[in-house]
Amino acid sequence: MTINLSDYEKGASFDGDYGDALKAVQRRLARVHFAHIVHQKRAMIVFEGWDAAGKGGIIRRMSAEWDPRYFEVYPIGAPSKAEKERHFLWRFWRNLPGTRNISVFDRSWYGRVLVERVEGFCTEEQWRRAYDEINEFEAQQVDDGTTLIKIFLHTTQKTQDKRFADRLNTPRKRWKMTADDFRNRARREEYLTAYADMFAHTDTRWAPWAVFDSNNKKAARIAVMNHIADRLEEAVPVEFPEIDAELVKLAKKAFGYKPEKE
Repeated sequence: MTINLSDYEKGASFDGDYGDALKAVQRRLARVHFAHIVHQKRAMIVFEGWDAAGKGGIIRRMSAEWDPRYFEVYPIGAPSKAEKERHFLWRFWRNLPGTRNISVFDRSWYGRVLVERVEGFCTEEQWRRAYDEINEFEAQQVDDGTTLIKIFLHTTQKTQDKRFADRLNTPRKRWKMTADDFRNRARREEYLTAYADMFAHTDTRWAPWAVFDSNNKKAARIAVMNHIADRLEEAVPVEFPEIDAELVKLAKKAFGYKPEKE
């Protein structure tokens, strides 16, 4: 089915108690993260979307109750000199998750067909070729047992402008703003074209895009986090193993431990 970003612009508020819903989905995410550790699974979560769409806020809340030893967040910026001298996917191969781990990408390899395309940082031949390269790369990860979740957060220009103004008006948020934000804003139509092409070429059976209306932050957070919990739960058993008999013996000897009846 064709993805049209204009279908994600209602900005409906969250229906329910946001605090309760947030706690509930964070508990789900914590449980499934521990299940990933126990069952030795791995996953990749990719976030793309407009500047100020709320990627960072969702990532912080999503991982709030995760064990920091078993996940990593990678904020993706401009490639270094060494990275520019290699294939554009090289720097992402180095950050693939190992067993028991989840890699979270705040922007990703899609920069080749988005910012690099729009800003002219690569040739047309390179970004056109990248669709197949990305699809093959993602298929390799999925075929090797990695759960891959791709999230896109959409906002209208009006919403983005309000959030830019809020950042400028709030001292603790001003560091988030750069001249690049306004350069990107001025090229919105070009980015819309690039997004449309990205969806058309990379919304695959093995790695589909999930697009969310992020014009209301609270509603978007709950929707995205529940979607991620759903996808992670599909990929791993949520049952936990029985207590190890040898550990019971050691605990009993150490401090008189007796297992509680369930």
